[in-house]
Amino acid sequence: MSITIKKEDAVKVIAGVDKGKTGEVIAVIKGEKGDKVVVKGAGLSTDKHFVKPRNAQQRGGIIEKERAIDISNVMVICPSCGKTTRIGVSVSEDENGKKTKTRVCKKCGESLDKRKSVRATKKKASKTAAKKTAAKKTAQDESEK
Repeated sequence: MSITIKKEDAVKVIAGVDKGKTGEVIAVIKGEKGDKVVVKGAGLSTDKHFVKPRNAQQRGGIIEKERAIDISNVMVICPSCGKTTRIGVSVSEDENGKKTKTRVCKKCGESLDKRKSVRATKKKASKTAAKKTAAKKTAQDESEK
């Protein structure tokens, strides 16, 4: 089974000690025994031993860290409708015949990968801006000659 939860998804814990907590996925861990996710603010457990400070700036004490939670114990929160939902997959074909899969909300049908498309457009915009500045520099160099 493929992993449908990705890094930076908003999720809600639906089982376990932290039931009801929401947070952002920090990491997705694939393993032989099962897939796990690390959620910011959920799955906090304390190390049972005291950590001594190594230098004057470092603090000692009992440290809390986010621990991995089984992937079956979390559900994705849809950014458009704000509800916990199962994840569906829609396959679309572009004009070149290339098929692309997108994750969609089962309740409202909106795409869960909107953030990633925004990032892609920002990257494209920065590349075109870099090309424009390079073109301006070459035009200035030619006018100086």
